[in-house]
Amino acid sequence: MSKKYFGTDGIRGRVGGPVMTAEFALRLGHAAGQVLGQLGPQKTVLIGKDTRVSGYMFESALEAGLLSAGVNILLLGPMPTPAVAWLTRTMNASAGIVISASHNPYYDNGIKFFNQAGEKLTDDQELSIEDLLDKPLETADSANLGKVKRINDAAGRYIEYCKNTFSQSILAGKKIVVDCANGATYHIAPNVFSELGAHTVAIANRPDGFNINKDCGSTDVMILREKVLETNADLGIALDGDGDRLVMVDHYGDEVNGDQLIYLVAKHWHSSGRLQGGVVGTLMSNQGMQAGLKQQGIEFVRADVGDRYVHQELIKRQWILGGESSGHILNLALAGTGDGIVSALMILDVMMQTGQTLRELASEMQLYPQVLINVECAQPKVLAQHAQLLQQAESINNALGDKGRVLIRPSGTEPKLRIMVEAEDRTVAQAHAQALTDLAHSLI
Repeated sequence: MSKKYFGTDGIRGRVGGPVMTAEFALRLGHAAGQVLGQLGPQKTVLIGKDTRVSGYMFESALEAGLLSAGVNILLLGPMPTPAVAWLTRTMNASAGIVISASHNPYYDNGIKFFNQAGEKLTDDQELSIEDLLDKPLETADSANLGKVKRINDAAGRYIEYCKNTFSQSILAGKKIVVDCANGATYHIAPNVFSELGAHTVAIANRPDGFNINKDCGSTDVMILREKVLETNADLGIALDGDGDRLVMVDHYGDEVNGDQLIYLVAKHWHSSGRLQGGVVGTLMSNQGMQAGLKQQGIEFVRADVGDRYVHQELIKRQWILGGESSGHILNLALAGTGDGIVSALMILDVMMQTGQTLRELASEMQLYPQVLINVECAQPKVLAQHAQLLQQAESINNALGDKGRVLIRPSGTEPKLRIMVEAEDRTVAQAHAQALTDLAHSLI
């Protein structure tokens, strides 16, 4: 049975669209309360959100739905996704909910769920919630309605948790620029690095409900690059709207993406005997990371795109390190989900132990040029399986050999087919990607 509403990262959509309405959130809260509220004796669900203006509306709607199912609620206010996951586990809650569309613009929003362990829900749990969505609401009687309490020290608890993941004693002498994407980390991330002794310059830390991820954060490092150069900082840290992604820039202002960050951690941990097994990437992970890890004698496997699939593969293999090019980095020794702040501290830890700059560490891996073209179409899944397109992709893959690859996949969130080509030479990658795109257009 396929899922109608849940994607790889919860439920997401345009505010006011068929899915992301207040009525839908109300029904979703009621259904989730019936399924997740029964986990554990407390019947308590945590709710956190990022800073987009629609969060107020969805928070209230979810609140009403959960209360009507007899579930108690702890409101956290603006809080990073990984913080909600951690607090759900440490506070022994039945489940955690995050109202966020991650790196998307303010006019989108989404709802993510975590189980008691602070991990993504199972497919069965998501299907159980969906099964209840279309059924009549059965409100509990007055004696059994849930209650609401606000947790005022949630941010402080999470700041202390982040600091305690850093194995070094202090970051004194480091100048760091932190781009909070005008999102959920605005009141947390700068404090973490400052309290560890770093000279911290915070930017994009004044959310107004509409500027989340706008020209800032992990998807646009231009202002971070400029501020690092202007202040002569050691590096820059770019988080996304809900704080689970990390991209960095070195002291020259050059971007260091998730693949490079995972590689430098894996290499250091492997040499020090700390790495358990190998590394899990995704279908989108750069070929350069795979080649670099192989050279170091580190096993590498690819999972489907989405951090939940990386997590599943890590659990299956009993490994601890993996992630995505976009900056979702998983270190299961510290957290069950991607955490941008903790990941940044992990990178800083490697820098302090090796005495190398971020630029020096990142330069040890060669990124293959990657060309990605999106083709808009009504049925991307059908187009992705077209015989002519697959035949030409196979022909290009054979021509590239181990010097590159082709990946064709439908978007999981948009009516688009994604065509990606990697090659040692960007011109070659561009030519092959364009040829596949032209063919795709002719087949639509």
